Amino acid sequence: MEKMPFRVELEQYVRVETRTAVQPTSGTAIGTNWQDALPVLTGQQVVLRELQMSDAASLFALLTTEEVSRFISPPPTTVEGFERFIVWTVRQRAAGTYVCFAVTLKGYDTAVGIFQVRETEPGFGTAEWGFAIGSAFWGTGVFQEGAELTLAFVFDTIGVHRLEARAAVLNGRGNGALLKSGAVQECILRKSFPRNGAHLDQVLYAILEDDWRAMRADIRFSPTQQVH
Repeated sequence: MEKMPFRVELEQYVRVETRTAVQPTSGTAIGTNWQDALPVLTGQQVVLRELQMSDAASLFALLTTEEVSRFISPPPTTVEGFERFIVWTVRQRAAGTYVCFAVTLKGYDTAVGIFQVRETEPGFGTAEWGFAIGSAFWGTGVFQEGAELTLAFVFDTIGVHRLEARAAVLNGRGNGALLKSGAVQECILRKSFPRNGAHLDQVLYAILEDDWRAMRADIRFSPTQQVH
């Protein structure tokens, strides 16, 4: 969660003039070729879609606040930096190594956060996911629904077998969010996250495809539901 893949040193390779490469996507069903364009994933209140250049301003405003950024690698420090990040995400998606969804609300097409997934071995057998949501939307169910949409895409469409995440031990909200999504704590990575001149311990979490499918089946056939 802490590691935003965009790095300052990449900026020299990604120019804002390539912003025309970022195009809106349409539709509500999961597509079959996500490398060409990310599908739009629609829940009851949340819509996940590909990042667009117009998202840069809202992401800068929402994701650079102290309460949001304190447990992630430093995000871009300007709107232009987020524009370069958006162009970079599209290039990485086209290369088949990474995806990044903008989090929006139905009827409110402004990005309020992101969900991102990157491969950690060729072919996406193992991957790592992370997320950042504007603090005004914490505790509203936006994360939970966005996580469910992202996990379905990860396991059903990309074909990930093992999905990992890291959260600083001190990040109580992030740890709680991962546990609520079904992630299992596996170990503590000691002093593994450099932040503000210190090195913080992290928790390593994982969700296995089999466990996720079993969990989804349990929810689908819970005792409160009747099967006919």
